[in-house]
Amino acid sequence: MKQQPIIGFILVLIAILMWGTLPIILQPVLPYIDNQTVVWCRFFVAAVGAYLILFMGKKQALRPLLKRQHLIFLLLGIIGLCANFLLYNLTLKYIPATVSQVLSPLSSLFMLICGIFIFKEKLLRHQKIGLFILLVGLGLFFNDRFADFSYVNNFSLGIFFCVMSSVVWVVYAVAQKFLLRYFSSQQILFVMYLGCTLVFLPTADPSQLATLSPITLLFLFYGCVGTILAYSCYAEALNRWDVSKISMIMPLIPIVTMLFSYLFALIAPSYFSYPSLNIVSYLGAGVVVFGAFFSSAGHKFIGK
Repeated sequence: MKQQPIIGFILVLIAILMWGTLPIILQPVLPYIDNQTVVWCRFFVAAVGAYLILFMGKKQALRPLLKRQHLIFLLLGIIGLCANFLLYNLTLKYIPATVSQVLSPLSSLFMLICGIFIFKEKLLRHQKIGLFILLVGLGLFFNDRFADFSYVNNFSLGIFFCVMSSVVWVVYAVAQKFLLRYFSSQQILFVMYLGCTLVFLPTADPSQLATLSPITLLFLFYGCVGTILAYSCYAEALNRWDVSKISMIMPLIPIVTMLFSYLFALIAPSYFSYPSLNIVSYLGAGVVVFGAFFSSAGHKFIGK
């Protein structure tokens, strides 16, 4: 596809906006509806959206995905994606959205490790520097929380779930990377979303939706639509803009979460709360973002 930088930039911004605000919007929903039902709703809407996207244009066959040599990676991807969504929703029950998003670059760290051992990729100098900066930033961000890691409480439990969600996300990402050699991202996402919907169907209780207030139902709807919108915009941006340029602005997601946490708390204080962070934590968040940015774009400044 012809490069369209402006459209690509707009699509990435939409994806960042969705990913940055989703955890904030979902937190007020979780006290009123069980975790499995929330995850099922998100996958169901995502599967419907992916189906519409897949078949709006040229029809793409899905049967080849079910061949034995591809089925194992498809199942691994479904397991990884199911576990990622479930664990991340559990995370939001215990820690603020801002904290969960500052930890989000750990997914890139774990993916980088897999790239080295599974795909035999090299760890370049700028990536080493970026990862070191990221780890320093995490230390600064949790400067007043070190004691919480010495015993089990809500905060340490939330951190554990968040880290584990990053680990299992890599299972999905690695499976998708193998499948992308043979299929389009739209084919893979539709089948995976459909598979995840079926996995959570036995444990979901859609009747709980009737008990939600209109505003809480609106929050859940935003979370469901935001899921497919974010992934679709990101995938389309990859077709219209350079991957390197997209990678340079993706680390802005935690900053978006921080800004909207304040904005939502200001607009609707009965549903959202202000982030409880000190100055050093804000500095640490900035360092984490810079470390993630340097890992993806540092070669432009210091070479490989």
